[in-house]
Order: sequence, then C-alpha cells, then structure tokens
Amino acid sequence: MIVCVCKSVSDRTIRSSIADGIDSFDELQFELGVASCCGKCEESVRDVMLQSGVCASRCGVVEPQQVQSVAQVVQVTFYERKAA
Repeated sequence: MIVCVCKSVSDRTIRSSIADGIDSFDELQFELGVASCCGKCEESVRDVMLQSGVCASRCGVVEPQQVQSVAQVVQVTFYERKAA
C-alpha cells in the first residue's frame, strides 16, 4: 500500500528500510522523503514503524501500555517551509 503519495513510498519500502537498519522517523524522512512535502502521511509512517517494532525506541509514538506519566511523552514539533 502506498503510504506517501507525494514521494510514492509504500509500506513495503518503509519496512525494507527498517530491516536495513533505519530506526528513527528522521532517518526515514531523510532517506525516503516521507512527510517532507505535504506531511499528511506522517501518522501512517509512524504506524508502520510501530507495527515493525521500532517505536519503542525512537519513532515518537508511545503505546498506551508504555505510558506511565505525562512526562514520558516526547513533544515533536514540525515547521512548515515557506516558499522563497
């Protein structure tokens, strides 16, 4: 299934990259270009990462059973690019 329409990236491509050692959302964004155009696929990319088992360390998504306090949730900020 295509996850990122802008860059034509499928869930298989994301899983393959994770199998090759990419273990953070930032690395996926850099290598594959996901969530770098419109950003609508970010949640889906993070879901694929969660299903692949890399979220416990670095994708920014916290599973409900892992949350023990609000202080553990990491806030992620994305900035919109402005045309020159």
